[in-house]
Amino acid sequence: MYLYGASGHAKVIMDILSDSGIAISGLIDDNESVESLLGYPVLHGETTLAPVIVSIGSNPIRQKVVGKLSGPFGIAIHPSAIVSSLASVDEGSVVMQGAIIQSCAAVGKHCIINTGASVDHECIIEDFVHISPHVTLCGNVCVGEGSWIGAGTVILPGVEIGKWSVIGAGSVVAKNIPDYTLASGNRCKIIKELK
Repeated sequence: MYLYGASGHAKVIMDILSDSGIAISGLIDDNESVESLLGYPVLHGETTLAPVIVSIGSNPIRQKVVGKLSGPFGIAIHPSAIVSSLASVDEGSVVMQGAIIQSCAAVGKHCIINTGASVDHECIIEDFVHISPHVTLCGNVCVGEGSWIGAGTVILPGVEIGKWSVIGAGSVVAKNIPDYTLASGNRCKIIKELK
């Protein structure tokens, strides 16, 4: 497995792969001053090595990098994560230590389900989403493409988060949030549009 992006996020994915018994072939990064990470070589300018996981935490940058790669893309799920046999996790996605994904939940492509996050039954997480550490998504929540849910947030049952929105850390979200919106608080309120 190759990782594209030699940063802190890559270090966590390297742990996941190591703990899962998946060999790490190397890393790829556009920054030519980075030559190695945790003893693994960092290559530059490669776009055809595979399988690969894009190990970049920023949703828009991760999407941009995926667009220039040919795949195929791997999946990394830590052994301590609990993923229902009735749930799905699509290519390029990462499920970190202690995360839980319940029955009939669907995680899209190139998503991050971070440490200790809980994704309950029938949630839909679209492509390029980042669910931060210790987020709780109650049942039937939908998180739109590219959105970022801040650490410790709770999203109540049936709520829809629009695409490319940001929910501030520690929020409690009881109502739908539109596309391209920054929202935060307990109870979560819209702060501004993100365009």
